Amino acid sequence: MKDRFFDLSGHAALVTGAAQGIGAGIAVRLARAGASVAVADLNADGASAQASAMRDDGLEAMAVQVDVADPASAERAVSEVLVRHGQLHVLVCCAGIAGKALPTWRQADEDWHTVMRVNLDGVFHCCRAALPGMVERNYGRIVNIASLAGKEGNPNMVAYSASKAGVIAASKSMAKETAEYDICVNAISPTVIRTPILDQLTEAQVNYMTSKIPRGRTGTVEEVAAVAHFLASPDCSFVTGQCYDVSGGRATY
Repeated sequence: MKDRFFDLSGHAALVTGAAQGIGAGIAVRLARAGASVAVADLNADGASAQASAMRDDGLEAMAVQVDVADPASAERAVSEVLVRHGQLHVLVCCAGIAGKALPTWRQADEDWHTVMRVNLDGVFHCCRAALPGMVERNYGRIVNIASLAGKEGNPNMVAYSASKAGVIAASKSMAKETAEYDICVNAISPTVIRTPILDQLTEAQVNYMTSKIPRGRTGTVEEVAAVAHFLASPDCSFVTGQCYDVSGGRATY
């Protein structure tokens, strides 16, 4: 029998922002590795459609509606997985928004707060809901999707860049807090990935980001999902508090 690397058989996973884009790609990848995946999204119809498509392919998936900006909703999403499976082994926080493409001095308070509530508060809410069970059972894998913008800062994306920097720092903090358990908390910082979130940006913004990628192209959802798969697996047992860049060579630090 061949070894099955990064095997997730018998594991329950919750992926936020999984109705489309990177979240959907990660949900499919984890399910193909054997996980039972909760496809969680604010868009209930989108989550149901994605989960249904996965089940049609013979994968185990359920749909969960979640507003990550609402702590009670995050708690309910985790509870739904626990009721179904008894344990949450893997949490992937992928829900995010780009915000308005404007210079800082033209950003309204609500523009800033809206992005922060989803991108940063949402990660905090979901991790806080998931961690007690992981600590109690001495096992867990958390993968938080940040962005290279959180390291470098993109112009006209001050809230997005700041929120993703916060995700990286929060992941490192949580990794240190849980290091005595078999819990690994890591972040992924993709560069420009061809997903629907790019529709929220101007062509100039996308070209600006792509021009800095030595590989000369945008990344793919599958390339991000491959990294997330490792970080969500038992094989990731001595890797925690890290930020993995999926950047086509753009990030060199």
